[in-house]
Amino acid sequence: MDDAEGPAPGRQQGPAKDAGPVDPGPHTRDLDRPRRAPLHLRAWAVVRDMPAVLWRTVVKSWDDSIVGHSAQAAFWTTLSLAPLLLALMGLIGYVANWFGPDTIGVIHDRIISFGLRVFTPNVVDEIIRPMVDGVLQQGRGDVASVGFILALWAGSSALSSYVDSINMAHDQHTVRNPVFQRLFALLLYVEFLVIAVFTLPLVALGPTFIVKYIPASWHPAVGQLIDFGYLPFVVLMLVGGLALLYRQALPRPLPWYRHLPGAALAALIFLVASTGLRVYLSFIASGRGISYGALATPIAFLLFTFFLGFAVMVGAEFNAALQTRWPAREIRTDQLRDWVVEQIKEVGIPDPGKAASEGLRRATDPIRRRQRPEPAPEQPAPPPRPAAPAPAPRVGPR
Repeated sequence: MDDAEGPAPGRQQGPAKDAGPVDPGPHTRDLDRPRRAPLHLRAWAVVRDMPAVLWRTVVKSWDDSIVGHSAQAAFWTTLSLAPLLLALMGLIGYVANWFGPDTIGVIHDRIISFGLRVFTPNVVDEIIRPMVDGVLQQGRGDVASVGFILALWAGSSALSSYVDSINMAHDQHTVRNPVFQRLFALLLYVEFLVIAVFTLPLVALGPTFIVKYIPASWHPAVGQLIDFGYLPFVVLMLVGGLALLYRQALPRPLPWYRHLPGAALAALIFLVASTGLRVYLSFIASGRGISYGALATPIAFLLFTFFLGFAVMVGAEFNAALQTRWPAREIRTDQLRDWVVEQIKEVGIPDPGKAASEGLRRATDPIRRRQRPEPAPEQPAPPPRPAAPAPAPRVGPR
């Protein structure tokens, strides 16, 4: 009777004897990992192994021709600056009324002031300021034109060079098709434009809104705090943008936190390089160095963009070196994909991705023409057989 009524309450039943192993699923693989070491031991391991990571970054950067890729990025960045400003200002014109009537003017002033902090005054006055003024005078009507579409394609050339460098740093430059890689850079460029259209007005008008909604007695202290913390805030925004670029550029991305060290290192390298370049250019402008004449300003801007590409590639190489030394666990999408592939293999269904790639390879193979069979080589004729001797005549009566 007890068995018919079921198990007693509170009694835990074990698994059935004939039950097979239970599949843990794609999200429980990390439960079998060993426990992590204490924080102080992990910190000491990072400090101990950091020289080896830095040396690997230097060697890998040199093997990947960092100087050549930085020069390529500088060239395309210089050519893409005007299309970038055209696309950015043209799109901001559609949302400027959401933030206030003088949004474009405030953004213009913020771009010029930030340029003066990063570049030399000659670069700002002769290159950046005329370019921004010329784009603002054209208005937003060019957004719907064919020229704007061409500007998008030209502006994405610089981002395409950065994407190629990041993929090469992580040894993933052969994963994507080259044509798809270029189209992907264009889509990534449009994505960053959309993000910049909404974040740039907020960054430019943020101090004005803060001062507007605080008591008047707080204005002096808050004004000083804004003046002191505005540049670090912009630097943090740039670090976040670089981390987003590092993650989006890779076909097989790393977890988010693994892209932050390289982004911070890239921002630090660019700030130090731009500061040293400003000192060097001021030394040349004083007449104590080589004078480039009318080419001084374009060369200075090219040097700034060269160090920008150099910093971006060093940050990517540093992230790759960290991944090599301390591999990160797979992201959830990769774990789910691997789990699905394992389940397909257990069931016996062929891998659809492998079948699709094999079909694509066969479809793109050169057409094989049917060839006529070659005639077999003529064999020498066999030697003639000797004639049989004639029978002897019969002698005798018939």
